[in-house]
Amino acid sequence: MTLMRAAGVAEFGAADRLRIVEVPRPVPGPGEVLVRVRAAGVQPADVAVRSGWLPPGAPPVEFPVVPGNEFAGIAEATGEAVVGFRTMRCYAEYVTVPESQVVPKPGGVDWAAAGALSASGQTAHTALERLGLREGETLLVHGAAGGVGTMITQLAVRQGVRVVGTGSAANQDYLADLGATPVEYGDGELDRLKEQGPFDSVLDAAGKGNLRTSVELVADRARIGSIADWELARELGCLWIGSDRNRGRLAELLDLVSAGELRVNVRAAYPLEEAFQAHADIETGHGRGKVVLIVG
Repeated sequence: MTLMRAAGVAEFGAADRLRIVEVPRPVPGPGEVLVRVRAAGVQPADVAVRSGWLPPGAPPVEFPVVPGNEFAGIAEATGEAVVGFRTMRCYAEYVTVPESQVVPKPGGVDWAAAGALSASGQTAHTALERLGLREGETLLVHGAAGGVGTMITQLAVRQGVRVVGTGSAANQDYLADLGATPVEYGDGELDRLKEQGPFDSVLDAAGKGNLRTSVELVADRARIGSIADWELARELGCLWIGSDRNRGRLAELLDLVSAGELRVNVRAAYPLEEAFQAHADIETGHGRGKVVLIVG
């Protein structure tokens, strides 16, 4: 049995539980690709997994649990640079995935950006579809400076949608650079948002009760969606938006990045050995764009 290095937890808990572990190197089955990982994106969902939450339908836990659901690397059989996604186990030197979950990496897209694109990019792309946004409409994005917020802001603006994005005082210029009308969150936020309305649709990418503000701004709750607060979305009758990940969607996003029409903002890159620091970074809740692990 060949072993590999991964970042995982032997028990659920705080960020400092995330450490380098040795686990069996996966062996590809029929229709699968073995990928030597170069970069793996870090998501808030990974932080939740490390803390003890598991995706619906996940199999029984076997420790060590290795988080991570997006990556870029080299297909071992062909030497081709690829970008892909899977559920869990991407914080590792190697992953196996079905061929349907990898696409070629364009030469002009660097490893960190490629590794950080799939999860946030595909979630944002899915949300744009689910919310039914059309040219000339106005979208409110709560948490617009985060990974998904950064993506949906750019995608919506490119589609001719006016975007109003909430963020911290430090992120106002960043949001404006993405094409959004920035609004600072905190005390008085609702009044500031009303000045920028009316709104046709809302995406809550931050949680923290933002859906309660949203229902005061948009009457049609079928056009209010959240990726961050499932329980409140259910309580208020708003949409819960998961990520409909597929090869075609990822390839489309990569083409946009390669053409310079979509920017992946990597705010920090950590070596695999410092995955715990990457999680601590995510948990501050104040960053712009994505955090990435550099594996190979």
